[in-house]
Amino acid sequence: MTTAPESRHGHGTEPALSVRRVLTLERVRAGQPEVVAGADRLDRPVRWVHVAEAADVGVMLSGGEMVLTTGVLLAGDEAGQAEYIRSLHRAEAAAVVLGLGRAFPAPPEAMRRAAERCGLPMVVLHRPAPFAELTEEVQSRLVRHKFAAVSLSETVRTELTALITAGAPLQRLLDEVAVHSGCPVVLTNLAHRVLGTAGERSAVDDVLRDWERIARQAWGYRPGRSGTGGGTAGDGWIRAELRGRGERWGRLLLCGYRGDPATGRLLADRAAEALVLHRLLGGAATDNWAEQSARGLLTDLLSGAVPARQLLPRARAAGLPVNRRTFVPLVVRDAGPDRIDPVLRLLGLPGLVAGLADGAAAVLLSLARDQDADALTAHFATRLRAGPPVVVAAAAARTAWEEVPDGLREARHVADAAASPAARELPAVVRLRDVHLRGLVRLLRDDPRVQSFAERELDGLLGATDPELLNVLRTYLATGRNKSRTALLHHVSRPALYRRLEAVQARLGVDLDDFEQAASVHIALLAHDAQQG
Repeated sequence: MTTAPESRHGHGTEPALSVRRVLTLERVRAGQPEVVAGADRLDRPVRWVHVAEAADVGVMLSGGEMVLTTGVLLAGDEAGQAEYIRSLHRAEAAAVVLGLGRAFPAPPEAMRRAAERCGLPMVVLHRPAPFAELTEEVQSRLVRHKFAAVSLSETVRTELTALITAGAPLQRLLDEVAVHSGCPVVLTNLAHRVLGTAGERSAVDDVLRDWERIARQAWGYRPGRSGTGGGTAGDGWIRAELRGRGERWGRLLLCGYRGDPATGRLLADRAAEALVLHRLLGGAATDNWAEQSARGLLTDLLSGAVPARQLLPRARAAGLPVNRRTFVPLVVRDAGPDRIDPVLRLLGLPGLVAGLADGAAAVLLSLARDQDADALTAHFATRLRAGPPVVVAAAAARTAWEEVPDGLREARHVADAAASPAARELPAVVRLRDVHLRGLVRLLRDDPRVQSFAERELDGLLGATDPELLNVLRTYLATGRNKSRTALLHHVSRPALYRRLEAVQARLGVDLDDFEQAASVHIALLAHDAQQG
């Protein structure tokens, strides 16, 4: 998730025409408009303006029209007046504007009461107003607005297609959608688990904090049931389905879009089309997007750049159980998410998995409080190690979410310390207590004093053109100064090994038979190897 700037397009177009905005137009104000009913419904959008005197005008409407009339055919018929209003309400008209004159010198009470009961805005014009000019003014604004919305839609399509062609990642596309919409953007799978977000960080966090309710509102979601369809859920929650190759596999939601709903729907549709194209051209699956989401979350937890409590809504929205749970932070070397995920599913262990930059993978298990964390972790490691060799490093289980970042860093440290020839002799689950001196040295590897110590102790070998002497020294110390084992591992005779060890001692000026001097060189070598990664 990234922080997006404010919309560069001001939500794309000028605000859509509502009944309230129509009443502010100069030609309408000239007629001295007065709202006599439905004053709380003036924000209804106006899709079109229709001049009609027919009593059965409702059958001619398709919804969203502002109907202009003098009511000449309704004078003296109160039942007809009420039915006229009810027919407009059934047709979902936006409002009715009645020009006062010979037919109605004052607002007809029957029409006003019916409009109030139906919640239909009713406006009367106290001065004569040329309906033709008023209609022309509103229609021209509506046409300009529709053209601007379509133009914005094509601009968004062009920009997103260019990003896809340039090989931009998913996050870059979501950021661009957030810039155009000016609101948080959420991408989910069909189970409503969040795969990606974009927008201003605090606004996105607010959405994720209440994600279950928002998902229900946007898609009519209930646990165990998938919502369908797309469109607008109200209050600026605009949704779009992601479909490709005959299947529906994701959803996009604009959260709290403040512009015209029709423009928002166009934006959401163009964004959904681009995401489908991104998936098809890049060969990406929703599983890849889920892994990207998990990687972003676990990377943020590892780095500590974002407080853990701020990441809790993201974890919950990603489908990780977080209430009254035991968290087990792990780092696995020599295995990626594609190998770890099937094991987690096989064992029924809920958790997040993400590949790290150096080929390792971070895993965060979320277990029930009454489950045996150590036993389940060992079972997971045993299953995983049934294939090619891996190192499974674990931190102590945490029961507080705020402690998870420290746990992940501990597991990462243990995995790094165990990444050596000695790792094959370690247990199935490597913990801090198993890495001993190697772990301590790795923790201190970036200390300038440790670096200076390592360079000073190994100075005679670090500048040598033959790296074999350093390799012999490393094996000799790692085997506990076992000369027979060292000779065997390097495929040399014992006399040849003795000559090489003598050369090492001469270059370093030490006696490797002296325990303290050998220990000093061993620590320096561990520090050097840790610094070299």
